[in-house]
Amino acid sequence: MKLLHKDFTLNRPGTVKIIPQEPDDLWVVFNLIAKGDIVTADTTRKVRLDLNMTTPSRVKVTVTVKVTCRDFQKDSSTVCVHGRNIEASKYVPCGSFHTLTLEMNKCFELSKKIWDSTAVAVLYETSKKSPGADLAVFLIQEAQAEVYLVGNGLTTLCSKIEDSQTGVKSASNMFFRDIFNVFVKHVNFRTIRTVLIAGAGPTKDEFRRFLLSEAKRLKMKAIENNKPRIVVAECKGDLKKVLNEKRVMNMIKDSNVVLEIRAFRELCELLDNKSGRACYGTEHVEAAQAMMAIDTLLITDDLYRSSDVKTRHKYAKLAKSVGKGGGKVLVYTSMHVSAEQLAQLTGVAAILRFPLPDLDGDDVDI
Repeated sequence: MKLLHKDFTLNRPGTVKIIPQEPDDLWVVFNLIAKGDIVTADTTRKVRLDLNMTTPSRVKVTVTVKVTCRDFQKDSSTVCVHGRNIEASKYVPCGSFHTLTLEMNKCFELSKKIWDSTAVAVLYETSKKSPGADLAVFLIQEAQAEVYLVGNGLTTLCSKIEDSQTGVKSASNMFFRDIFNVFVKHVNFRTIRTVLIAGAGPTKDEFRRFLLSEAKRLKMKAIENNKPRIVVAECKGDLKKVLNEKRVMNMIKDSNVVLEIRAFRELCELLDNKSGRACYGTEHVEAAQAMMAIDTLLITDDLYRSSDVKTRHKYAKLAKSVGKGGGKVLVYTSMHVSAEQLAQLTGVAAILRFPLPDLDGDDVDI
């Protein structure tokens, strides 16, 4: 989360301007905003610019609402803020009800009557964290492309691009240009270690050549200087299948997703060996953490980012405790190659620093 501006002191009124940068930031925003807060954000509305117009036009407007309620949309990682507009404008009358959608990379202002210690701590802790993704994946077929950011328990579908005129060279260039624009928007080589361009057939190779040619033409040194980190892989299937390919894993061996795969394999080996150095299930994992025995916590995204507030807080508290004790926390999204198997182990498991034989769970096929 990027903190652009702050104007408040502890236990007093004030305003902040922030930009959520990843899906987890939106969950923080959801918990940060309370009933009665003031939220200001840009949105669009359909209005009649002229009395003679038969159809309304969509215009960009800035709306300020006093919050009555808010909803977290897990699938799209957005926060919908509902409230009454408190500032009249040319297109939005004062007192009318509106819904603002807060999303990644979209700036908004939040004002509170009281910034208590909990809200301040959450804001500063999140704004100091660097974005989690360290792998960008471009899945390119002949007529469509999907762009993902992967890492630190996050798998975000950034964009889906379609070529409406396959086979026409000018259209193909436009297709590549659309992908190029997404690349420029989402790939930051300060955090992204590897860009994987994958697919079946020649289109992926053609796009890499187009990408490097455009970067040279536009003198985009960030792309030119990181040419070795932009790799191509011939493979079919969705993201999960691509990342499970052995040769792909070798290409992205330093990325977090590979470390997560290795951790899950280590967990399985320890469970098979009955060494007492691994456990699964909430009860056993919590008991292990009570003894500060957890070296690595493995948890599914369905638990860690559950749409049920109580469930999410429960596992967030567990993860925070493990982190404070010096352990690692690995979150497996539904698109992760090991997520389904981890879900079969109740969705939460741990590799331990020392054996705890009494925590052995029931046998589970993995």
